[in-house]
Amino acid sequence: MSFFKMKKDLTALKERAYKETDFSQNPGKFASLGGFFASIAASLRFVFTEKENIVFAVLQWCVIALCYYIWVQGLNWIPEEIWQNADQDSSENTAANIVLLVWSLACVGLAAFPLGVFTACISASCILRYQNRPSTFVDCLKIALSRCGAIWIFSWIDGWWTVKRILERLPKKNDRTPRSVKIIREATYQVWKMLTLGFIPALLFGRTFQDSCSDSLSLIKKRFLPLIKLRLGYSLICWIIGIGCYVGTIFFFICLDNMPAKNDIYSFYLLAGVPIIIALLFIMIIFRPLYIISACRIYVSYACDEGINARLPEKTSGFINILIIFMLLAGLIGVVLLFHQELGIDNYISTSLLN
Repeated sequence: MSFFKMKKDLTALKERAYKETDFSQNPGKFASLGGFFASIAASLRFVFTEKENIVFAVLQWCVIALCYYIWVQGLNWIPEEIWQNADQDSSENTAANIVLLVWSLACVGLAAFPLGVFTACISASCILRYQNRPSTFVDCLKIALSRCGAIWIFSWIDGWWTVKRILERLPKKNDRTPRSVKIIREATYQVWKMLTLGFIPALLFGRTFQDSCSDSLSLIKKRFLPLIKLRLGYSLICWIIGIGCYVGTIFFFICLDNMPAKNDIYSFYLLAGVPIIIALLFIMIIFRPLYIISACRIYVSYACDEGINARLPEKTSGFINILIIFMLLAGLIGVVLLFHQELGIDNYISTSLLN
């Protein structure tokens, strides 16, 4: 199945899930937080018993930190004049917009492969425990890599939609987007995130891509309350940590001896990455493994009720092809990162200032 076919199916699934979701059962904020901590309580002991989950969480955090640094390097290619004119006429920045869009999409794809695999590894450890089988680092990795193609494409699409949603949330000058549109976008995003909770566990259960989509939609209907409590509780915790990160970033820049210039966007994002990565450390290592395992437990309970038998995939014949594609992408990003001047990228962006 091609990337574009998967994207089309997932887009249709997201829209269908939003239309068919009954939001009248939506719990309050405190109920969501209570439901979240109730869900993770049963997962807490499992995380610290199966210590490979902590390793997978640390590796995810390292991937995000590295890919964020790589992405920020792309901001350094854009001349200061473009940032100065950004609020005046966006049409003058077409070349910079194209380069930054392609670079961002490539960086999300680069991060999506290891992030998706390590997320699947955490879910695999839960499924192995459910089957009373030993959960080791190698066993979890073997199961995750057996479905790495679908997991990578899914994680790439999910990551890009997440990045877009984060950018939409940021304050904007002269933002005329109606409040009703913002509410619908946020609700659609949260429904999508609830859908993703069952997708990877379904793939690891041995389900096909289409069956995983079907299971995800059925899960959100039959396990709506535990899913939305888990999702909204996790989201609220991320918001709280995010606000703390925002405040910490302000103090971080205040304490700096040399503040970045107003239009030195590269230095600003590079330095801002320090408090952001520190905040992500708490989310990725403490809360995210509990979130993933709690979601997997919900799917396992659903699968038992529906009579879905786990057939954990163990063949990794397609892994080599996917790994080659990933290495080609990583190599291409590395070449662009090291030789962007020789490739004419800087000249392409600068020339747009003269047109």
